Amino acid sequence: MSFLAYETSQNMLELLPVNSSRFEKVPLSDALGRVLAEDIVAEYNDPQFPTASMDGYAVKHSDLSKGELVVLGDNPAGHDEIRVLQEGECIKTFTGSMMPQGSDTLIQIENVTYEDGKITINESVPQGNAVRPVGEGYKAGDILIKKGTKVGFAEIGVMAGLNCVMVKVAVRPRVAVIATGSEILDLGENSTNPAQIRSSNNYTLAALFEQAGAEVIQLGTAPDDKDALMQTFQNALASADILVSTGGVSVGDYDFVKDIVPRLGAKVVYKGVAIKPGRHIMVAQKGAQFILALPGFAYSSTVTSILYVLPLIAKMLGKKQAYKTVDAQLQEDFKKRSPFTEFTACNVVVEDGKYFVNFKGKKVGSSAILVNMLENSGLMVAEEDDKFLEKGTSVKVILLENF
Repeated sequence: MSFLAYETSQNMLELLPVNSSRFEKVPLSDALGRVLAEDIVAEYNDPQFPTASMDGYAVKHSDLSKGELVVLGDNPAGHDEIRVLQEGECIKTFTGSMMPQGSDTLIQIENVTYEDGKITINESVPQGNAVRPVGEGYKAGDILIKKGTKVGFAEIGVMAGLNCVMVKVAVRPRVAVIATGSEILDLGENSTNPAQIRSSNNYTLAALFEQAGAEVIQLGTAPDDKDALMQTFQNALASADILVSTGGVSVGDYDFVKDIVPRLGAKVVYKGVAIKPGRHIMVAQKGAQFILALPGFAYSSTVTSILYVLPLIAKMLGKKQAYKTVDAQLQEDFKKRSPFTEFTACNVVVEDGKYFVNFKGKKVGSSAILVNMLENSGLMVAEEDDKFLEKGTSVKVILLENF
């Protein structure tokens, strides 16, 4: 069986037509974790007027040399101050307050002594001290948050400051997930013989896809029954944008999924990619929907989901990238185990702003070892032509965070 080159498979995936224009409006309080479907643009300057950044007295800087100034009164935050400072005068002004007209500097309370309606200057300050200028935070017309950004706590705070009551976000793509195989048991099911395996794939991938911004339809597990699988897949496609299955894509007598997908009326984009793990992956399309049939081993299905499902989810959400890839330096030698492009679980270390990788504690074995992805792990990419990589070699690493 011939396998498609990894880079070719990624280029073909990128060229698949995907609907990325769907959006909805949600209350700001429900926008956390959603992806913006429009730029967030400032309508006004922040601040809109010179503002005190601490408690003190608003003064003309040229008056500080007088040594003593008359206090006209208080200027609390939120007060519409209309008084205009004249020579020798000051106004007690609090954090967040509008600076009075005629003032250009705020001298903090600690630097003066107040007595009988006057302040004595004990320690001078530079001109403009403790005054936030107009537009210090942002200016009207500035794009503060770009379309395609995943909303976090900072984005929530900025949009609240802009009075964004409703937020335009991308519609979450619906991803149906099913683990196939007569040997697997779902959560809570009792084992009837020692040959059965506890399924983790459908829960691992559901969590991964939700973390990436999708809405997941959890279909659980299904035995190797061609007719039953066919019906399950048809039901899933009635509501899902993407159907992801694990198991049944290899060349065994009970690997039915590879036969079912074409019967669903889907066009197979490709089957078989020169990668390790997951070379028997199948990608198919039916209209605006996608079917990805992945290997059954836990590590294989997770890696191929990152490489092939997450980019589709990202495109549907309007995100620029599905995951972050960085350049890192090997802290030990690495010997490639196959003639394919390999994705090996590694430890990611950051020192002085630079990335390093090693394999301390990582188990070497089959593509079923999901524990290799725990803690601060990444996926180190070894190219198809690579064989032996010496310590100190620069490699690409996919970070397993911030999907």
